[in-house]
Amino acid sequence: MLQERISSVRISPDNSTVLSNLGLLGELAGTWRGKGFNLIARPDFEDSANLYLQLNQTHESLKVDPIGSSIPNRGFGQKDIELFGLTYLQKISDASSGGALHIEPGIWVTQPTTTYPPESAPPKAQIVARMGTIPHGNSLLAQGTAEHFSGPPTLTIPTAQYSFSAFPSFNSTPFATLPTVPSPVLNAAGSSEKLTAPPPGFSQYDLTVPESAANPRTPFGTTEPPLPANINGVAMQDVINDPIKLLQEVVTHQVAEGHTFEGTVLNISTQANITFFKSPNSHAGDPTVAVTPTNGAGGIENILFLEGGEPSGARGANAATALVYATFWIEKVKHQDRPSFMQLQYAQMVILNFQIFKAPPVNLGWPHISIATLRKSFS
Repeated sequence: MLQERISSVRISPDNSTVLSNLGLLGELAGTWRGKGFNLIARPDFEDSANLYLQLNQTHESLKVDPIGSSIPNRGFGQKDIELFGLTYLQKISDASSGGALHIEPGIWVTQPTTTYPPESAPPKAQIVARMGTIPHGNSLLAQGTAEHFSGPPTLTIPTAQYSFSAFPSFNSTPFATLPTVPSPVLNAAGSSEKLTAPPPGFSQYDLTVPESAANPRTPFGTTEPPLPANINGVAMQDVINDPIKLLQEVVTHQVAEGHTFEGTVLNISTQANITFFKSPNSHAGDPTVAVTPTNGAGGIENILFLEGGEPSGARGANAATALVYATFWIEKVKHQDRPSFMQLQYAQMVILNFQIFKAPPVNLGWPHISIATLRKSFS
């Protein structure tokens, strides 16, 4: 809400007021636990390959706590505004070994409509932003919108690739980026590295090629068990291409059992424009679509190691984070004969830029994709 002046003394109100001030972010509060999947291509300096493809089934906990008081942002071009938010701590571990994979403290906030600069959300929606800190040496701010939805989330629908998501693809296929090409284009959903990448390609993404020192992917060089042929009925090659299929499998099963859905969808991005190919397995010159997520804005900062240290640019970045976008579905799942429950699903795309070492060197964007299905827990 807009006010003439916000007091410097901020005392927390009652719990119902705190949650009411959060608006559409209110149901995010709580502790969430569940399972997911993580895919990341990373540089492989030690071996003879250009990259190591790491694949993990995951366990995740996400603790989200409301911030009791308002957060004043002092205005000069307009009146002061109040933000309301929640802190979070995300922990992800490997489902097989229990080994640590990711920890991220951060904050979600809501922002009211402003006049300087002019910014507003669609009717009945809210401006939201997520701020996260990652121990690799990155910090991000991704802005977007929160909106109510009703109907099965995540599923492919005629009017958009994924229901209630602003983003048409969470595909893992790498693509050319700056300075190799002036305008990076992300691959469409359903693309295959085998049919997309220029020869000789990256066989780590092709499960018909066994893992080895020349073709390193999980579980090569680790104590992990072999990759399963499928996860919950989704073929492993399809999981590698488009991990979001695992979210769709959960919802498809729940719909078949008679569940219905409503809730809040959060679409956030660190930049305002992202370009995708329109069709799977496209190449330079094929039709594209420019996606402009509502209120998308923000950015990413990396420590110097990730940006790369050679002035000549001969080796490029080690693994600099260039883009983050994500959709979070906060779902109230109902059934006429069973108790309702809260479910949180998300799909997140992180683009890592690093160079492959061949003549001439090529700079590529490497998708790092995380998905999970979590349920609100009592602790």
